[in-house]
Amino acid sequence: MDANLPLQTASFPWLSLIVLLPAAAALLMPLLPGDGSDPKGPRTLALVVLLADLVLMLVAFSQHFNGSESGLQLVERVSWVPALGLEWSLAADGLSAPLVVLSGLVTLLSVAASWNIQRKTRLYFGLMLLQASAQGLVFLSQDFLLFFLSWELELVPVYLLIAIWGGKQRQYAATKFILYTATASLLILLSGLALAFSGDTVSFNLSDLATRSPGGTFGLLCYLGFLIGFGVKLPIFPLHTWLPDAHGEANAPVSMLLAGVLLKMGGYALLRFNVQMLPEVHLTLAPALIVLGIVNIVYGALNAFAQDNVKRRIACSSVSHMGFVLVGIGAIDALGISGAMLQMISHGLIAASLFFATGVFHDRTKTLSIPNMGGLAKALPITFAFFLASSLASLALPGMSGFVSEITVFLGVTSNDNFTIGFRVITIVLAAIGLVLTPIYLLSLCRRVFFGPRIPALAVVGDMNPRELVIGLTLLVPTLVIGFWPRVAIDLYEASTNALATELSNTALIALS
Repeated sequence: MDANLPLQTASFPWLSLIVLLPAAAALLMPLLPGDGSDPKGPRTLALVVLLADLVLMLVAFSQHFNGSESGLQLVERVSWVPALGLEWSLAADGLSAPLVVLSGLVTLLSVAASWNIQRKTRLYFGLMLLQASAQGLVFLSQDFLLFFLSWELELVPVYLLIAIWGGKQRQYAATKFILYTATASLLILLSGLALAFSGDTVSFNLSDLATRSPGGTFGLLCYLGFLIGFGVKLPIFPLHTWLPDAHGEANAPVSMLLAGVLLKMGGYALLRFNVQMLPEVHLTLAPALIVLGIVNIVYGALNAFAQDNVKRRIACSSVSHMGFVLVGIGAIDALGISGAMLQMISHGLIAASLFFATGVFHDRTKTLSIPNMGGLAKALPITFAFFLASSLASLALPGMSGFVSEITVFLGVTSNDNFTIGFRVITIVLAAIGLVLTPIYLLSLCRRVFFGPRIPALAVVGDMNPRELVIGLTLLVPTLVIGFWPRVAIDLYEASTNALATELSNTALIALS
């Protein structure tokens, strides 16, 4: 979208409706009757609104979005606060559209998984709705100030959801989360404002900022500010330590949101800001990103072995798997960037599925301690099947989405002649070590939790009910569909990732000439 075009809105405000509908419903929560102890009213309102929101997304992107075009579509641009240059500017492209749908699906299922919330229900479901709006706005914003406001807004519901409905150490985990992310946000703000004021005119429009493409020391400082700021959310080692604590204390539905959506914001922002706006610097630092990605993969896998809490082990697994996103972004070619996008979509579904299954047996056993569980396969056969299937997807079993995404990242690195043969070989070998470690810590988790001697106190527990079965299938089936037919996801973003890779290639040619 040209920043110099006159202000205009789309023929129908699909994106504004998608973003604002959950927030509007959140405002209605305090008006519901009752004292907040009965979850039926708030839960029903949240489910109906989020289902309607997901339907809106599917209609908008299936009927009014063309995946073969790389430019911005469904553009909505209205002056909001002229004195600050703030615009209500929304648009979708291949980088944002699939992640918007992913966020809508995972948020809806997270609310459906919150069936047993009995305390402060209006506040809980209101925060879930507010989070849904903030997430969508992060992916769809085309104005830096609007992006930053939505980036900050989504921190508040997550903090409160952990601090109020989390475990025994919830205050510590919530405080650590907000300190890490708020500090990182300062770097994002400084880097964004520096870019906005760097041109002949002050502009916060993301498309305009992308045309400036500063290099040198200034571009490097902006790049590093964005990298650290977004790297906390991804997360990048050593900025990841908040994640196991947050997952360890958050309830299962909030963990589904954290793993399924929030981590993807970091990857999306790296593509949108670091790669798209600062291509020259990105080309220089791409090998460093690959190295950071490899560290994530190996360290996250090794750290997972040390965890005796189920959710903390899965959280460390997320650190490892998001390393593939970094490697794909650092590969700087179409295959690598495509692999990074597919890995975000795939991991969003798989991680949400793992945390959901964990929540199911936690509701029955009231524990997440691996040494305190055993023999659950006979008591919870369906839950075991879902957890095992999700684990197999996570360890990149052929025929599931994780395999396609990670092999695409591998091919992106190996096929890039810009890297030396030695660098490519070392990258593949170290990443392969991470891949080998993944089935070891995940399958050992399955063995210790579901097999071995049965703990008498856990001998009689109920298995998945129909509601839980539907939630699990809704998360697991897409991983199989993408695994066997990856074009379902790739067709949505391929034009945009190819355009991004072409831009990087052109920048490299200009630098050499």
